[in-house]
Amino acid sequence: MAFWCYILHCSDSKYYTGHTDNLERRLAEHYHGGFCEFTSKRRPVTLIWAQDFPTRHEALAAEFVVKKWSRAKKEALARSDWASVSHFAKPPSERSTGTPPEGVSTSLDTNGDGGQ
Repeated sequence: MAFWCYILHCSDSKYYTGHTDNLERRLAEHYHGGFCEFTSKRRPVTLIWAQDFPTRHEALAAEFVVKKWSRAKKEALARSDWASVSHFAKPPSERSTGTPPEGVSTSLDTNGDGGQ
């Protein structure tokens, strides 16, 4: 049995990160609404990234890690842009260039609400 970690892009541009043992069923619940307060208020939602894991523990651990990432790093992950994931994994003072990769949001907020 596979377990999944996933990221949804919500209609208000916020991100939702979760894990499940049935990705198809869980996405249907998010799309329908009523099963998750966060996404129910922000429909429609779009799946932007999902990764399977052999155990629930690994999927949950991945959720906890990815959930804390910056908006820019989540967007890089969704694009499979490993150079940008690596760039945003470093503290700003340790990044090799003064500017982020082209077209990348530098918001530190993980849900995209600009801290509001």
